Amino acid sequence: MKPEPLHRLGATRPSGWRLWWTAARPRTLTIAATPVLLGCALARTGGTQLDWLLALATLACALAIQAGTNLHNDAADFVRGNDRAERIGPLRVTAAGWARPEQVRRAALAAYSLALALGLLLVFSGGWPILVLGLASLAAGWAYSGGPKPISHSALGELFVLLFFGVAAVAGSHYLQSGQVSPIALLAGIALGAMGAAVLLVNNFRDRDEDSAAGRRTLAARLGPGGARRAYAALMLLPFLVPLLLAAAGALPPGGLAALLALPLAVQLTIRMRNADGIALNSVLARTALTQFLFGLSLAVGISL
Repeated sequence: MKPEPLHRLGATRPSGWRLWWTAARPRTLTIAATPVLLGCALARTGGTQLDWLLALATLACALAIQAGTNLHNDAADFVRGNDRAERIGPLRVTAAGWARPEQVRRAALAAYSLALALGLLLVFSGGWPILVLGLASLAAGWAYSGGPKPISHSALGELFVLLFFGVAAVAGSHYLQSGQVSPIALLAGIALGAMGAAVLLVNNFRDRDEDSAAGRRTLAARLGPGGARRAYAALMLLPFLVPLLLAAAGALPPGGLAALLALPLAVQLTIRMRNADGIALNSVLARTALTQFLFGLSLAVGISL
């Protein structure tokens, strides 16, 4: 049976470019942008003179992959019947009836095509390692919501974010600038990716009941409320050990400790997460994404000064 669009009281359809901006979920785009900024900053700290055009192309490619993944997820979840009337998260454009699934799929394809075109420029600079990484990122972005067993329906979603929007994005951006694989960039990618995974964990924790009803066995659904809250605390707090240990070992300039500026917000959110549920998790999710951005930006700026 074809899913019916959902309509919420007071929800007004955006027009023109605002519709597609909404569909791309702009609040999540920092999860793609921050790793690129950090990877470039780490390369500069290591003595590499940045190629700013290459950095901008890397940033645009990462944003296009993230937007394409969001758009594909928007359409795929509606077609599978996963976006239900009781959804408490932000309204999706396909589920709202603001765009047809095929329109959103075409927008996703356009975003992926842009990422592929930009990726070819990056491959010209970075060689076959970037080709492998780029193709893997595009395939993973599609597999997140596509195929018979989407990653988003499993307990592997958080690992997907940690690897591709953390380790691969930071280390890949560093490699494009420096031509070297950096253990420091890999560690920084794990730290930043863990916080990105926390964003997804909050999202899935909020939606755990409707996900379970739709047959989605996400990590939050498998862990249960107590386990999910403990996992969130680990993903939000353990990353702060990375700049501490690297700075103590002399592997990062002391300015890297600027990342600790995000620690009070991370602690506050961890405390809030102990009891937050339902619609209250929307603000936790938004502030978790903000914390990840502040952590990555503070670290990038701190080591660059």
